[in-house]
Amino acid sequence: MPTRGAHGAALSPDRESAVDILHGRQVTDPYRWLESAGTTATRHWLAERDREFDREAEHWPLRRGLSERIQDLVRTDLWSAPRHRPGRLFTTVRRAGDEHPRVVAMAPDATGGLQVVFDPVEQDPSGRTTLDSWEPDPTGRLIAVQTSSGGVERGELRVLCARTGAQVGPSVRGLRYSHVAWLPDRESSPAFYYVRRDDQHGTRGVWLRRVACGTETLVHACTAPGTVPGVRVLGGRRLLVTESHGTGHRTDLWIADLHGARPEHPRLHPVQVGVEAETEARLGPDGLLYLRTTLGAPLRRVCAADPDEPGVEHWREVVPEDPGATLDAFATCPGPALLVVRTRLGISEARVHDTATGRPLRTLALPGEGMVTAPETAPDGTVFLGYADVAVQQRVLELAPGAREPRVWPPHTDTGAPVPEVRRSVVWCRSADGTEVPVTVFDPPRAGTAPGPTILHAYGGFGRPRQFGFSATVLAWLLSGGRYAVAHVRGGGDAGRSWHLRGARRNKPRAVEDLVAAAGTLVEQGLCTRSQLCLSGGSAGGLLVLAAAMSRPRVCGSVIASAPLADMVRFERLGLGRMWTREFGTVTDPEDLTALLSYSPYHRALARGRSHSSTALPRVLLTGFDGDTRTDAAHPRKMCAALLGAGSGLDRPPALLRYERDVGHGPRAVSRAVALAADAHAFAAHETGLLPR
Repeated sequence: MPTRGAHGAALSPDRESAVDILHGRQVTDPYRWLESAGTTATRHWLAERDREFDREAEHWPLRRGLSERIQDLVRTDLWSAPRHRPGRLFTTVRRAGDEHPRVVAMAPDATGGLQVVFDPVEQDPSGRTTLDSWEPDPTGRLIAVQTSSGGVERGELRVLCARTGAQVGPSVRGLRYSHVAWLPDRESSPAFYYVRRDDQHGTRGVWLRRVACGTETLVHACTAPGTVPGVRVLGGRRLLVTESHGTGHRTDLWIADLHGARPEHPRLHPVQVGVEAETEARLGPDGLLYLRTTLGAPLRRVCAADPDEPGVEHWREVVPEDPGATLDAFATCPGPALLVVRTRLGISEARVHDTATGRPLRTLALPGEGMVTAPETAPDGTVFLGYADVAVQQRVLELAPGAREPRVWPPHTDTGAPVPEVRRSVVWCRSADGTEVPVTVFDPPRAGTAPGPTILHAYGGFGRPRQFGFSATVLAWLLSGGRYAVAHVRGGGDAGRSWHLRGARRNKPRAVEDLVAAAGTLVEQGLCTRSQLCLSGGSAGGLLVLAAAMSRPRVCGSVIASAPLADMVRFERLGLGRMWTREFGTVTDPEDLTALLSYSPYHRALARGRSHSSTALPRVLLTGFDGDTRTDAAHPRKMCAALLGAGSGLDRPPALLRYERDVGHGPRAVSRAVALAADAHAFAAHETGLLPR
C-alpha cells in the first residue's frame, strides 16, 4: 500500500520517485504510479478523493439551486439541421427531459409525424451509449450510425435500414469519430468511404467498404505521424480526401472524379499538398470548387477553382480576408452565391456574397449577438444553420433562396420563455510582452458596479476561436448573480492563424501570460477582487488555467480545471497527446522541453511542494473521467496528488478531484452533464462568495 501524507495524499507505493534524464536534465515524477488507473493503490487513492469531494460539496450553498436552474434551462426540444433525401428528410431531436438525441425521419415539408430511425437509449437503457454521428445514404433507404459507450470515443459503425432499423451487413468496430461518405447511385450495391484515425484496427487512412459483405479496400493511406484523415463526397460525384497535420495547423487535400471510375481506385489529384495552410473545400451549384483557406490570409478567405484543375496555382480569390474578423464557415447558395460566416470577438455575422465579384449582396438579420454554426445547403438551395447566444438555446435557422432573414426550423418550434437581459462588454489588457488582449465580460441582469464573484474562462489552444453560443451553465451562473468573462488569449483563433501560432508550441507561455494579464485587469477595473475571481478551463483550457495559477498563485482565489492536461513532460504518452506535438512541442527536442517545463502545472506544483511555498496557492477543483481517451485522466489524478502533497500543512485540502466512471471527454447523458456543471459552478460560487439570492 502507498505511504500516505496529509489529506490522504499518497506519495508512491514505495516512496521512490520515477526519474527521467532528458537532454541531461533530471526530471522527477513521484506520482507516476497514478498513471495506472486499475491498480489497487490507485483505486484506494481515488476512493479517498471521492470521500473528500463529497464531504466538501455537501456544504456548497448553491449546489442544489444551480442544478435545478440548469435542468430548467436545458429542458427544451433540441433539433439538428435536417439532411434531405428523396421523399423525406432526416434530423436528430432531443426532446425536453430526454437524456440523448435520437435520429428521426419526417416528410420533406417537416409536417406530419416523426419516425424514430435510431434511439441510443433503446439500444442501451443505462444511458452510457452516445450517438456520435450519423449519415443517410443518397437514397434515404440506409443510414450509417456511429455509437460509443463509456465515454471512450472508440465505438461501432453500423448500417441500418432507415425504415425498420434492422442492421444491414457487418459492423465496423473500434472507430473514433469516422467520417462516412456514401458512394452515389449504388442502390443495388451500396458502399461508402470511411476513415480510420489510428492503427489499432488497420492502416490509418481512407477505406472503401461494401455494405452487404463488409469487404474493404484501402483507398488512401496516412503515412506521416500525427495526421488525421478525412473524406467527403461532393456534389454526388467528387471524392475529397484530406489529411490534417497537427490539429489546427495544416491540411492536405486531394480530389477525384468518381464518374466512370472504379471506386476502389480513384485517381486523386492534389488540391493543396505540403502547404502550411488550413483549407476546407465545398462544391458549388456551378460545379466550381470553393475553398476556405488561411493560404495568404491568416484570418481566412474563400477562393474558387475548377475541380479538374484544382491546384493552388489555379485558385481565384472570391471573398477576401477581413482584417477584423475570422472567416469561420461558408455554404454555397443559388445564384451562384456564398453565405459567409465571420466571427468578430466571439460574435457571428453572416453575409451573402456574389461568387463572380465577391461583393456582399445582403447581410442576414440574426436573432441577436451570438454564434452561427454549420451552414449546410439543401438540394433546393435552402441553407440551414445553427444559431445560439449566451441567453438563447441552440436552434436551427432556415434561409430560403433570396431571403434576408432566416426563420426558425422546424416551423412549429417553440422558441421558449422571454430572453433575460445580459449585458456584454469588452475590456482590453496588456500582456507581459506588450500585446493587447481582449476580454469579453457578461454582466448578470440588474448588475451593479461593485466588484462581484466572477468566473474568467479561457481555452487558448489549437487555433479555436471563442464563440458565444448557449451554455445553460453560464446562464445559470449569470442568473444567480455572478459575472462571466472570457479571455481571448493567444493560442486560440480569435484573431486568425497568426494569433494561434503566437501562442503555440514554444510560444505557449505567452498564452499563460495573457490569462494572467486578463485576470489582473478584471481586478484593476473593479469588476472583482482576487478572492472573488475563479479561473475556469477545460482540456487545453484546463492546462492554461492551471499553468497561470501555478506560475502566479495570487492571480485568483480558485480554479476549475476540467479534464486538463497537466504533466507536459509525459503528455505524449497519455491519451491522444502524441497527436498534439505541433501544438505543444515534444520532449524529444531540448528547446521544446525547456518551454514545456517552464509552464507544466504538474512540475510547478511539485516544485512548490519542495520549496514549502504552497500556502499562496488558490483552491483548485479538478475533474477527471476514467473513459477519457483524449486527455487521459492520469493528468488530473497526478495534478491532484501534487497539489495535495504541496498543501500538506493546510487545514483543508488545497485541491479536490471530482472523478467520474463510465464517461469520457465528449458527449454524455444530460443528467450527468447537468450534475457535473452544477458541481463545478457550485464550487466556484462557494470559493468566490456567491450566495443564493
